[in-house]
Parts: sequence; C-alpha cells; structure tokens
Amino acid sequence: MSESSAEAVVAATANAAGAAGAAGWRRAGIAGAAIGVLAAGAAAGVAVERLTVGRGMRKKARLALDATGPYGSLRGTPGRAVADDGTELYYEVDEVEVAPATPDESASSGTRRRRLFGRKAPAPVTVVFSHGYCLGQDSWHFQRAALRGLVRAVYWDQRSHGRSGRGRSQADGVPVGIDQLGRDLKAVIDAAAPEGPLVLAGHSMGGMTMMALADQYPALIRDRVAAVALIGTSSGKLGEVNFGLPTAGVNAVRRVLPGVLKALGSQAELVEKGRRATADLFAGLIKRYSFGSRDVDPAVARFAERLIEATPIDVVAEFYPAFTEHDKSGALPGFRDVPVLILAGDKDLVTPSSHSEAIADVLPDAELVIVPDAGHLVMLEHPETVTDRLADLLVRSGTVPAANVGGHGSTAQQPGR
Repeated sequence: MSESSAEAVVAATANAAGAAGAAGWRRAGIAGAAIGVLAAGAAAGVAVERLTVGRGMRKKARLALDATGPYGSLRGTPGRAVADDGTELYYEVDEVEVAPATPDESASSGTRRRRLFGRKAPAPVTVVFSHGYCLGQDSWHFQRAALRGLVRAVYWDQRSHGRSGRGRSQADGVPVGIDQLGRDLKAVIDAAAPEGPLVLAGHSMGGMTMMALADQYPALIRDRVAAVALIGTSSGKLGEVNFGLPTAGVNAVRRVLPGVLKALGSQAELVEKGRRATADLFAGLIKRYSFGSRDVDPAVARFAERLIEATPIDVVAEFYPAFTEHDKSGALPGFRDVPVLILAGDKDLVTPSSHSEAIADVLPDAELVIVPDAGHLVMLEHPETVTDRLADLLVRSGTVPAANVGGHGSTAQQPGR
C-alpha cells in the first residue's frame, strides 16, 4: 500500500469515527464502513477475487473450509480458575498417557509403595500454554495434537477470550494491563498445576503474560520453572512497530486508532453486523497480518479467521492500549537460569523478529530461531517447525525423554489427533 493510500485510509477511518460519534452509529453500514477502511490494505486482492467469485460462492467456500479438518476440536479435562478480581478463567488439562503396568511391574510398584509408607509420587512436569491477542487456547491445535499424551499440559483462555469470562474489572471501567494477565496466569497455575515443575510457553500476548508473571512472582520462576518458550512476542517498544505501513501512514494510524477502537467498542452490536458484512475484507486483512507465505493451507487460514472473528470488537478495543504501555524487559533476566526457546517468523508484521532478537540479547544462552517465510501465527503456518523446537526444549530441560519425542515433530498427518 502506498503512502498516499495509507493516509487516505487513516483519514477515512478518522472521519468514520467522527461520524459515529455525531450520528450515534444509527446504521450498521457506518460501522461496516469504518471496519472496511481499516481493512483497506487487503482490499485490492479482495477486489480481484470479487471479479471472478460471487458472494454466495465465497460463503459456500468458507463453510466448506470450516468442515475441512477438525482444527480446534481437541478437548481436555475442563477446569476454572478465579482471578483476583473474580473473573472466571477457563482451562483444560491434557494428562500424560501411562501404559498399563505388567504383573511384574505392578508387584514391584506395590512393594515400592509399601516402602514409601504412603508418600505420593512427585507431581509431573506441566507445560502451560498461553495464547495471544484475539486468539484462544485452540491456536495451539497442532502442538497439542503432536504432544498429546507425552506430557501433562494446560491450555487456557485469557480473560475475555475464548471460554473465559469477561474481565470483571473491565466491566467496572478498569483498563486491562499486562500485569493483570500475569496475575491471571498465576491463578491458572495455582488451580491447574499447584505442584511440580513447570514449562511456560507463550505466543505474542501470551509471552508478555509470562514476562508479567516473572516480574511479579520471581520466586515461582526460580523454584518451579524448568524451561520457557517465547514465540512471536515482545518485551516492549510495541508503539514503534510500523505494521508494514509507510512512516507517515503509521504515525497517523497511531494518533487515531485508539479513538477509533474506543468508538467501535462502544457500539459493539452494530459493529459486529458491519464486521460480518465486510467478511471478505477481514479475511484479507487477517491473512496479511497472520501469515508470511502465500501458499498457506486455506483451511488453516480460515481457522485463524474463526479464532479472530470470535473476539468481540469491544474486547479488541479493551486490550489494545495495554500493548503500547507494555515494557517487561526488566523481567527477562528471571529466565536466565533455565533453557529458553525464542522463536519468531521473519515476516511477522505484528511483533517483528527484531523484538525476539532484542529478547535474545538479554538472554544470550537462549536458542533463537527465526523461521523463514513465516508471519505472526507461526505455530499455525509452520506447525512442524514450532513443535519440533518445543519438543527439543522439553528434552533439553529433562521434561520428557528423547525417545518419547521421536515422530511427534510433524503434525501434517494428524491434524485432529
């Protein structure tokens, strides 16, 4: 998109926001227009598609893609944690599959239990997966499919996302911040993994959540965390990201976007109608900012759309300011004494790979992996690479034996396992 077109988008967006305030968002069409101009960067590609494919056909294609592969269908044992403000946080646990003991093993273990005089076995290692902004626990689908049964894992939905409740503090007008998310993660750990070693894995906002946990609960990191995976995330300076736009355009976007999002969030019902009416533009925008390669599996791209579409516009508006304020570089040294994986896509426009490199500068012993031809949703776009490096991290940290991981680095043949 050229600088002049970017400026036009900004102007149109600002005008739409102003019109919304003056007219009270009387018609869904106005909301749709505001959303549409935000998606203008993808409009050219969509316009070409419109020349050859009718709206009805595109709708049928989306429905067909929704039925292709059970992405996001994996479920575990459900549970709920309660945050410090009373918000209910939904999580699921995948337990380790234990092979039935042979008679000889049963006898041996029985003798051992008698020798231990009733003392219980040590708690297993638990891998806790934290998802990113506008996503949910199902964004880890491929990694979950590959690692299922090999390690105890907890997948949770951040407040106001997925199956978790809307943030109670936010309902009272309290801005959401990354520190709050760190406390939420602590509540989930207390409920789902109160004992035993932990491996923390986070994507984007999920990685920031882990940094906030380390900042507020350094003893927990020191005493229980065995390894850390930071995927497509940032320790700060997100206000400097240009999202692939020209400098003049991105500066103008920064000036008006908070106000636009606030206006959109205040009229959520109408905006959601407009959002559905401009689904094609949204699809193009989501693809541009989620993936780096052109040949992404259409079913995976549609899966990403569904995850993002499920996040209400008022939640999108609610969380956005927290990222410009986010700065947890001072918390990173808390991870220095454990194996760390830092991974990012080389074409990530949301949290550029330079932010991962900055984290690696603070954690020089960490493994830094920059995945070629990958965007922000690298764990969906290149699942084999991400799963392989996570599996290696688990082996390096002693979480699972190397023999158990073999053959689980690829999810290509088992999308719904």
